Amino acid sequence: MVSPILLLGPALTWLVIFLVFPLALIFVYSFLQRSPFGQIVFQPSLDNYLRLFNPTVLRVFLNSLRIAFIVTLLALLLGYPTAYFISSQPSRWKNTLLVLVILPFWTSYLIRTYAWIVLLNREGVLSRFLLGLGLIREPISFLYNDTAIVIGLLYGYLPFMVLPLYSSIERLSPELREASFDLGAPPLRTFWHITLPLTLRGIVTGAIFVFVPSLGNFFVPELLGGGQRFMIGNMINNQFLQARNWPYGSAMAFGVMAIVLALLFFQAWVTRRTEQV
Repeated sequence: MVSPILLLGPALTWLVIFLVFPLALIFVYSFLQRSPFGQIVFQPSLDNYLRLFNPTVLRVFLNSLRIAFIVTLLALLLGYPTAYFISSQPSRWKNTLLVLVILPFWTSYLIRTYAWIVLLNREGVLSRFLLGLGLIREPISFLYNDTAIVIGLLYGYLPFMVLPLYSSIERLSPELREASFDLGAPPLRTFWHITLPLTLRGIVTGAIFVFVPSLGNFFVPELLGGGQRFMIGNMINNQFLQARNWPYGSAMAFGVMAIVLALLFFQAWVTRRTEQV
């Protein structure tokens, strides 16, 4: 009989080489210093983490949290009705609808972001459409602002909200809602007291799947924000590629990872609570 450890060997090797080792390397870098010429100086210090409390960094970080929160909230408001609708359809239609949800993933996210530039620029489809309806008198650019960034992130990560919600709603026993209706509860009260609490696990999972990549995304703010709207992902990217300050960029990356770990612990706590109900 083959040992389970032997079966896990290839996957564990892959994770150690391409995940654990790079993270450990960045963690070590975060405590080092940068020379005036961009070289790494092996002088352990906490200065990089103390610099995270710089007002400029905090302002960018809070702005990133705000945008990620807005994207997550909109994804939930759009994704929950979508997942509920798909789960209520006949079995022969469910797979087709789920394929339509994940269909955008068949194209590169970067290409789809460029498509939004075509749609939202001054001479784009949206501006021409509003101009044709007479709602505006001259072409308007919808790019290079927080709204454009939210649209790009929401479009890219909405399926990450729909799929966990669908899985959670699909597992919900219909007898519970039927019993609520039989006892005279209106649909809204049934949803609020039965459906919503029992699908909380899917809500939290979907929210994390949307919030975390939205927080760390850097090319959507760069393209749709025109470099005028900075998020923490852009700042980390600049520290590595432009400022050549790898230690400071590593400290920023681990600051974001601290939030991710806190969210994962929160998800685990919600999962335990829902399993006990």
